[in-house]
Amino acid sequence: MTVRAALDVCDANSVGAIRVASVPAGHVYVRHLASLDGDAGVIRLPDPRPVHPAPEVDQWWPPAMLDPEWVRCHASEFDVFHVHFGFDALAEAELTAVLDELARQGKPLVYTVHDLRNPHHRDRAAHDAHLDVLVPRADELITLTEGAARTVQRRWGRRPVVLPHPHVVEFDRMRPRPRRAPDDVFTVGVHAKSVRPSMDPGAVVTALLPLVRELADLRLIVDAHHDVADADGARHDAALMHLLFDAEAAGAIVLSVHDCYTDDELWDYLEGLDLSVLPYRFGTHSGWLEACHDLGTAVLAPSCGYYAEQRPCLSYRHDENGVDAPSLRAAVRLAYEQRPRWQADPAQRAKERIELAATHRRLYDAVLR
Repeated sequence: MTVRAALDVCDANSVGAIRVASVPAGHVYVRHLASLDGDAGVIRLPDPRPVHPAPEVDQWWPPAMLDPEWVRCHASEFDVFHVHFGFDALAEAELTAVLDELARQGKPLVYTVHDLRNPHHRDRAAHDAHLDVLVPRADELITLTEGAARTVQRRWGRRPVVLPHPHVVEFDRMRPRPRRAPDDVFTVGVHAKSVRPSMDPGAVVTALLPLVRELADLRLIVDAHHDVADADGARHDAALMHLLFDAEAAGAIVLSVHDCYTDDELWDYLEGLDLSVLPYRFGTHSGWLEACHDLGTAVLAPSCGYYAEQRPCLSYRHDENGVDAPSLRAAVRLAYEQRPRWQADPAQRAKERIELAATHRRLYDAVLR
């Protein structure tokens, strides 16, 4: 019986909780796959503490589960192995060794294809090599959008199950967004964060500067982390900061330099924007976009990847060939004139989460068959 056929009969035959080794368990995407009704149909193992944890990513990275020795020693503690993130820390041969050990232990592998292009890698070769290991050997594949599923099918001849990204913001924080008057200041945000290789915030800001002069009551806020802004920062970008400091001095932008926001600080920031412009030149999907949807902040997404398929948003042309400035300014003008209001309904998000939890349970049951 195929996995897809088994999904149709699993509900009637499922017995007991399924223990899942999620890589990682602590990421918000994975945490929000858990059921809301207290059903213990799926138990996810907590993340083991890494030998050398990265302080800026809590305690799950690099994932200790992605090790053949860990799989061998803990095989009796889990039924299904589900990979989401973190394998970019491994060489191709090391990842292959993990999958070989899973096969020896008879443990099915589920892989959610979040990224078809790693946003942290300037070159795509390493991530492509990882995908060539994971995608063919997974017992089941999941992805977030139809566009990504078509790409997986075209490249590897396999069709993933398409499931939406769960909510990012907690339900009690999804408060109704107040309606603004047409003549209120329209706030556009570009967040450079720590300037991943997938981002080109300088080109986006440069393209937006003429609008600040042309549109009354349009305010452009640009944020960057200290590691980018400070001369001794690990990711210092002198050219970008020269551009931003000059624009700030000219009164064209409001520049904010800070450390990485806490969740609550990030939600406050997003709620203060009318439009969040994603400055990505490559990538696949976005948790930032999902958070904006939860909070009612309109998003202007680039044409690369499948961001525009995730939730309602505006789009502009931006890829590795550069920013199409006219399409960017036209989209911001449209948002400025129409003030789009796209916000998740907490009740619908809760229903979606319940369905995601149930679907994952059925899928795990199916691969065990």
